[in-house]
Amino acid sequence: MYHAFFQNAAKMLLNIGAWLDKAEAHAAERKCDPANFLNSRLAPDQFHLTKQIQTACDNAKLASSRLSGRQAPVNEDNETTVAELKSRINATVDYLRSFQADDFAGAADRQIVLPFMPDLYMNGDEYFQEFVIPNFYFHLSMAYAILRESGVNLGKQDFMGSLPMKPLQK
Repeated sequence: MYHAFFQNAAKMLLNIGAWLDKAEAHAAERKCDPANFLNSRLAPDQFHLTKQIQTACDNAKLASSRLSGRQAPVNEDNETTVAELKSRINATVDYLRSFQADDFAGAADRQIVLPFMPDLYMNGDEYFQEFVIPNFYFHLSMAYAILRESGVNLGKQDFMGSLPMKPLQK
């Protein structure tokens, strides 16, 4: 279960890279700087696009580390260009792909303490189901919505990415 999520998270992060490609094309058509999108946000009290992408990357990276017991690489959250965000996405995907299913043995019972709630814990299964999955898709959806609100031509297929469809054997 955990391994399957991280495989999907890698795919979804790569989808963000494709959204950023479309954002760059959109900016080129309108002769504006694609970096203009990076500070866009849906509401004053929400994260801007860069922080949404950084948070989606961190959520997947830190979840895989916490559930496996492996130390996570540290990112400084200093990306200021689309290229730097794509690099962060690719580094996160490479990290996620370094895990095997057996790296998550015992994950369901592992005590997970979050830095912003240091006196409390969840077991690994609660953390995964109640925090990791919804939080990851929330930040992914916010990044998508910011780009859509900014006029980038994205659709549901862009969000989902390609599906592994195969021809039926007749």
